[in-house]
Amino acid sequence: MRSAMNEWTPADAAPAVAPAARPPVVEAEALRKVYLEEDGGELTVLEGVEVQVRAGEFVAIVGASGTGKSTLLHLLGLLDRPTSGLVRLDGRSTAEMDDAERATIRNRRIGFVFQFHHLLREFTALENVMMPLLIAGGEADAAAARARDLLEQVGLGGRLTHRPGELSGGERQRVAVARALANQPAAILADEPSGNLDWHTSEQLHDLLVRIRDTHDAAMVIATHNRELADRADRVLQLRDGRLESL
Repeated sequence: MRSAMNEWTPADAAPAVAPAARPPVVEAEALRKVYLEEDGGELTVLEGVEVQVRAGEFVAIVGASGTGKSTLLHLLGLLDRPTSGLVRLDGRSTAEMDDAERATIRNRRIGFVFQFHHLLREFTALENVMMPLLIAGGEADAAAARARDLLEQVGLGGRLTHRPGELSGGERQRVAVARALANQPAAILADEPSGNLDWHTSEQLHDLLVRIRDTHDAAMVIATHNRELADRADRVLQLRDGRLESL
């Protein structure tokens, strides 16, 4: 392993697991992202990224800080638009979608887990998990039942009425995971989900993420510096010099 756990050698990576013979859920083709700097120069973060992730497959993205892992997740999750190249979800190009359609797809087909949980602090755990369902037009009773079931699945059945400030860091991240699953997404994207947790709590979260991969059959893409989490992925890809490399 190289310094600061930024890179893995092939021997460090988890053994490859052949995915089911299914079409890709999430795809990037020749994906490029360039930012304009204050001095008028250009900063190229991604240069020709290619990746396909299928249902039930867990892909870990590793690489040094600042190499563009978060940028890639934002593009795959329709939070940002590429400078060039294509993102496909369920085989459909997202290039021509307007902002309203992209927002609808984000809500209904993609689940996000961020390093900072981004829970709404004035709402309870149950209400936070209900939120994507209500935004999608669901009925309150059905949304509450679904949220309750998900919180029980992540081990928080006894914390439904607690607000984020009353939960531990690991509990907040588990609420965020439950929220990501609310609308039964085709893809789950996670950006350093255990980055702010201690070792023991991180391991519990990693167990949960692997269990979700196995039981919810979603395509899972996780950007991480955590070697233990990356080693549990079906594939490990390293982002370096704007491109993804298989390990």
